[in-house]
Amino acid sequence: MAEAERIIGTPDFPEAAGAEPEQTDQSAAAGRRSDAEGAQDPAVSSDSGSRSGSDSGSDSGSDSGSDSGSEEAAAASERPRGRRRIAVLFTVAALAYALDLISKMIVVAKLEHHEPIEIIGDWLRFEAIRNAGAAFGFGEAFTIIFTVIAAAVIVVIARLARKLYSLPWAIALGLLLGGALGNLTDRIFRSPGVFEGAVVDFIAPKHFAVFNLADSAIVCGGILIVLLSFRGLDPDGTVHKD
Repeated sequence: MAEAERIIGTPDFPEAAGAEPEQTDQSAAAGRRSDAEGAQDPAVSSDSGSRSGSDSGSDSGSDSGSDSGSEEAAAASERPRGRRRIAVLFTVAALAYALDLISKMIVVAKLEHHEPIEIIGDWLRFEAIRNAGAAFGFGEAFTIIFTVIAAAVIVVIARLARKLYSLPWAIALGLLLGGALGNLTDRIFRSPGVFEGAVVDFIAPKHFAVFNLADSAIVCGGILIVLLSFRGLDPDGTVHKD
């Protein structure tokens, strides 16, 4: 009887008997695949994180680089362009100083203690005069003060030459420097003494003060500086608008 029940309880088809093991095998394989995918997920997430980090870093780096590049371009546009005009400054100054010095030497040698020479009737003549004051004969009691001022002007112009990029400013400052040096030379080396010397003047227009070429250079340089300032042109070559 037991043998008959065993025979009856055993399935006739082997597929039926193997169905459950096959399903269990498939479920086990599915579990292994899910475990493998779970193991791979951290790597994928780390890769995606690294990619996003690198992308954000590159974007921020490119943005900061572009911003710094634009700032550098703006700064470069504000910088003075061209080259320094120091050579022009000292060339104009040397020319003005040489003309003034030579003219005074000729006047002292040929015209002093002689009758004035009329150039255009009574309107313009050459007459040698010793002036202890400032330009055009003003302030004869302040000879030493004018000497100190002339020396200070020379120092200021020399220091400003390092930032000089404008050609008109170079010409204007060169005229000022040459004229200041011309009159300062007279105040140092002419009588009555050092820093108290009288300046040689000889250009005498009618109804006007007597002056020299150094005074003319100073006045022309000052007028040119005023015009440049009104136009907004700075010595470094930049133009400002008020």
